[in-house]
Formats: sequence, C-alpha cells, structure tokens
Amino acid sequence: MRQAAAEWIPCRLLARQRERELEVKGMVRKGFKMYLHPGMAGEYERRHKAPWPKMREMIHEYGGKNYSIFLDEATNVLYGYLEVEDEARWALSADTEINRKWWDYMADIMETNPDNSPVCVDLQQVFYLG
Repeated sequence: MRQAAAEWIPCRLLARQRERELEVKGMVRKGFKMYLHPGMAGEYERRHKAPWPKMREMIHEYGGKNYSIFLDEATNVLYGYLEVEDEARWALSADTEINRKWWDYMADIMETNPDNSPVCVDLQQVFYLG
C-alpha cells in the first residue's frame, strides 16, 4: 500500500497550488491519478456503474462536466479527467455531505488520506488538440 505523504494534500487543493491547468471555453481541464487496492478493479467499476443520483447532481451543481476515470490494470492506477467551470466553486464540492459519504463508501477499495479522501496526484497536461 502506498503511504500518504506526511503532509498530504486533498485533490481539491492540488489545483489551487498548481498553475498548469489550461482553460478551454471557460472550463478548467483537470487530470489526476488515484490508487486502487489490488484485486478491487471489479468492485470499483461496479460501484461506479450506478453512482448515487445525489452525487451526480452535486458534481453538476458544482460545475463538473465530462468526468471520466480510466484504470491501468497492470498498476492499479486510476486516471481521472474532469472539466470544471470554476476552480474555487469546484473546491467547495469536497465539503458536501454527499461527497464525504462517497469517500467513506470508496475508502475500503482505494488508498485514502486520513479524512477518507482518495490519495490523489495532480497531472500536468503536456498536450491538447482541440
């Protein structure tokens, strides 16, 4: 199991610390990776096939669009892509009750920080073709 850094940073804060995001049509494009526990790919996919309606609503309410997550089965690394309308507004979504419940629900199958948020690494965009 990968250990969270002594001074871990929740996903919602990473983007505020980095200046590598590209704004396209008023949207901020975000790439990140998370870490799935070995043998949990099927369960992760099962839980995401039917996301809770309130979770879907919250993502849209806080400006999230075009959200995709990909799995590298050889390494159990999850790669996420998300477009958000406003970084500050999106950061507030982490503190919603439904988001905290989702983190708790997913904590047993992926690497997490002390607050059950997923261990998350912001990715640098190096290419875009629009």
